[in-house]
Amino acid sequence: MYISGQVPRVDGVDCYLGLVGSTMNVEEAYQAARVCALNLLARAAAALDGDLDRISACLQLRGFVNAVPDFKDHPAVIDGASDLLIAVLGEKGHHARTALGAGSLPRGFAVEVDAIFEVQP
Repeated sequence: MYISGQVPRVDGVDCYLGLVGSTMNVEEAYQAARVCALNLLARAAAALDGDLDRISACLQLRGFVNAVPDFKDHPAVIDGASDLLIAVLGEKGHHARTALGAGSLPRGFAVEVDAIFEVQP
């Protein structure tokens, strides 16, 4: 199951807008990535009729960090999403991962993540 880019939006409200390394620090961006991962799981749950137990593996997670040009700690930001997936899914939450810097993200979000999950019928 492919889940397209999720941003830190809570109850329809855009959260964690800004530029990591300028208007936002790594810890705030880590929290933004956690919210993104929660939204990934919410999308997955909606597609699986609420049954996250059907997820047998998280195959890949990609994280994009809207950061200043000389920012170098992208993995620490995306750890927020990785840590949440492992906390919720256990061993099934371990994944291959890419953490990338971006010159900008839609609507000024600091972080965006997408994922590929293996699911059982």
